[in-house]
Order: sequence, then structure tokens, then C-alpha cells
Amino acid sequence: MTVLTDSDLVTSLVADLRAARFRSEALRAAWGVEADDAIGRSLRRPALRGLGDRDDAQAVLARLLIFGVSQPLADVDRALPALGSAGLVALGLASFRDDLVHPEAVLRPQSFHDDRGPGEWWVASDLDEIALGGGALATDHVLGVGGASLTLAGLQLPTPARRVLDLGTGCGIQALRARRYADAVVATDLSERALDFAGLNLVIDDTDGVELRQGSLFDPVAGETFDRIVSNPPFVITPRATGVPAYEYRDGGLVGDALVEQVFAGVGEHLVTGGVAQMLGNWETRDGVPGLGRVRAWAEASPVPLDAWVVEREELDPIRYAETWIRDGGTVPGSDEFDALLSAWLDDFAARGVTAVGFGYVLLRRAEKEPTLRRYERVTQPIPSEGALGTHLAAALAQHDRAAGLDDDALAAARFVTAPDVTEARHHTPGEDAPSVIELRQGGGFGRSVQADPALAGLVGACDGELSAGVIIDAIAQLLENDPAALRAGLLPAIRELLLDGFLTFAD
Repeated sequence: MTVLTDSDLVTSLVADLRAARFRSEALRAAWGVEADDAIGRSLRRPALRGLGDRDDAQAVLARLLIFGVSQPLADVDRALPALGSAGLVALGLASFRDDLVHPEAVLRPQSFHDDRGPGEWWVASDLDEIALGGGALATDHVLGVGGASLTLAGLQLPTPARRVLDLGTGCGIQALRARRYADAVVATDLSERALDFAGLNLVIDDTDGVELRQGSLFDPVAGETFDRIVSNPPFVITPRATGVPAYEYRDGGLVGDALVEQVFAGVGEHLVTGGVAQMLGNWETRDGVPGLGRVRAWAEASPVPLDAWVVEREELDPIRYAETWIRDGGTVPGSDEFDALLSAWLDDFAARGVTAVGFGYVLLRRAEKEPTLRRYERVTQPIPSEGALGTHLAAALAQHDRAAGLDDDALAAARFVTAPDVTEARHHTPGEDAPSVIELRQGGGFGRSVQADPALAGLVGACDGELSAGVIIDAIAQLLENDPAALRAGLLPAIRELLLDGFLTFAD
């Protein structure tokens, strides 16, 4: 089926969805919290049980558009009084067979919350595992809103931008998110079908100012620059072997992690000075070289200087990595097809000496001169509010930039405030007065925990914006009978790190 964008039909569709209370909160209430959690695990039966035999508009549309269950023609016409089932078919979202309306796509509400408050989109995409009830996906499948896309949406900086590029837009979720803060967005994709869905979603969600362009990587924007670039590229490492399906939404058609490397190589020249690129990616640990080390080399090889902050969230061995993505394509474990695909993946990894694959978040920024930020780290602990990391990242960059412009004397003269989400925990060995371990814990951001010695803990505890860091350090040195100059040399670099981590902020 061809997905079409017709403003009159979409206007009628939106009116019907609103009248049916086809919204996240209302639907969650209809089938219950536990059933809603099960949907996240690709289980639709609990939610369908929650709807029971209801034939009102909300229930009919939920079965049809969320769970992919065909519905009687008469019921759909009643549920869509303005659009009608014929309008749904005309948009390419359904088809007729045997007095039933059969879904050809899913259309789901997606709630969100950012610095401008709560909101909700309706997002259309191809029938997925929930709607299909299992089975292999088509290679031109257009993915809907999943965990990775929500993570990237939450990572986007919530600061104003003139122009944003959404590289590999898919169903358009990143473009929708970016447009909330950008004057204009260019959204590209190699897949014409993906652009059709993105265009439909932009109209459904009444979002203008987004230009759709077809093409690979940076080809559609040759010679152009942007304030920000956001990308959930097809980064999945897939064997280039006969019989291995290449899914457009996840496979960039290159060997190993070469597609992510190409984005690193080309992104700088498409950013204005100070412009930021944010993306997700996979990288290989290959021939004994750790994945983060290879990523560092990519950033340093950029033809334009790039600040880099790369966070590796997880690392999988080749078997688990292959299993994850074979399952994602709908192939059942234990089948001959699954075993053949697993062998192809493992052969591919072995040929390149790959022993692990990392996944994580990438933030790159075009530096004016020399880079001031080069951080490559593993963050594996649970993150308190992963969907709102963009706010934390924006604040961290601002604090880092201010500190980077100060020499040590100026930094010592500055006043700081401990962030309100920071707490301290002291661990004592039984019978000892002095703590054996002092932990500074962060309630927001990345949920970091920093081990501190008494001097650092004393500094953080005393930062209330009244005294300069230098004065506090000198007082601590006197109290601990340490050399003031030596203590400054150790604590000032720690202050710079704590500013980037969000434990401290400038007082003014």
C-alpha cells in the first residue's frame, strides 16, 4: 500500500481520533497499567482482554490501529464518522476484504514531556511485531516509535536553533521533537516509504517548517550547514552475506560499524561553529582495540575540529548482539533460519576480529579552534530520567564552556553552588571514626556516584555561592594540614569535572 498525505482526509482523521479519546492516558486507563507494561514487551493480548467486547470508537480504533486486529466495516465507519473507513483506506492505513477493515499500518499516540511541558503526537508507521503477531518483517519496514528513538528524542538539546538536520528521519519522530525548538528542520532518509510516513505524521500532528528530502547520509544537504544535527542512523552491524535480510530502518549497507564512522567523518562540515550533532550508534571492539578507543580515533580524524562526548551504555558479546537483531527481525530462535543467520553473524564478526559491540550516545560539536571537550566513558548504571537528558546535557555544556574559558586562577576566584540533587553518603568500618568511603550521589542527570576524599567532599559541601573556590580550598588545607598549593592543584581539575557532571554550577 502507498501511504498518502491528504490534508482534508487528515483533518477528518484527527477530528475522529480526538472524539474517540484516542490518547495515551485514556487508552492506558482502558486496559490497565499491567497490560500497558506488557505492550512494551510486545504482548498485545492483555490489553485486548482489557478492552473486552467493547464496540465503542476508542476500543474499535485501538484494536485496528494499535494492535493490528481487523474490525467489522460497520464498526469502523461508526468509529470514524468524519473520515469513514473509505478515508482510512484512501490514506493507505487500511484495506477492505470480506466486510472487514484490515490494518495496513499502525497509528499510535505517543506522549512526551520536555522543557516546554507535556504533549502528545499520533505516529503512523508500518505494522510491527505487536500488530503482526510475530513473523519476519519486510526489508522496507518503516519503524515506529521505539525505545531507541525515545532515548534520542530525550537527548536532544532543548535550546533554540535556527536550522536542524534530522539525518535518517524514519517515521519522523526526531523531526517532530526538533521542530519544537528549531525555526526550520530538514529531514532526510534514503527510504521513500519512510518519507511518506514522516510526511503523513507531520500533517497529522499539525507540524510545519519541516522539509523532507530523499537521499543517503549527507548527500541531500551537500554544502549546507546546521545549528544542530540529530540522527538515529541505521547503525546495526549486519553481515554482508547471501540470505541475510538488510532492513532499511536499521542497516546502512556497509561493513561493520563503517556507517557510524562515516557520520563522524562528514558531520563536522555540516555544522556551524558551535553547532551540535547528537546520535546513537554501535561500535566494534576489534583486534584488541576497545570500541570507545576506535570512536575516539574517528572524532580525532575529523577534517574539522570536534568536541566529543561519547557515552557507552552497554556492550554485548557477538552471540548476544547477533541474537538481539535476529529476533528483532522476527525470526524465531531454534529454527533453521535462525541458526543460519546466527552463523552468518558470527562468521562476519570473526573475520574482522570483533569480540564485542558497544552501544551508546554521541554528542559532537564543531569547535571554533582546538577542542576543549574530549570525554569517552562507560555509563552503565540506571539513569534517573533518561527521557529528559537533553536538559542536563545543555546545562553541562554551558558550565563546561564557561569553565574552559577560565585559567586556574580565575576558576579559583569563582563561586559555585552544589546542585540540589546531590547527596552525600559516608561508609564507616565498624569501630572507626573516619569514613572509609565518601560518596557524592546525583539524583538527576546520569545518576552518577563519585568517590570523594575528605577534601573534595568538604569542598562540595561548602559550595553555597558565598565564598570563592580558592578561599574554601585554603580553609580546607588549613583544617587538614595540607599544602594549599598542592590541594588547589588537585581540586581545581575536579571542579571542572564536577561542573560537566552537574554536581556543581557557577553561582552567577
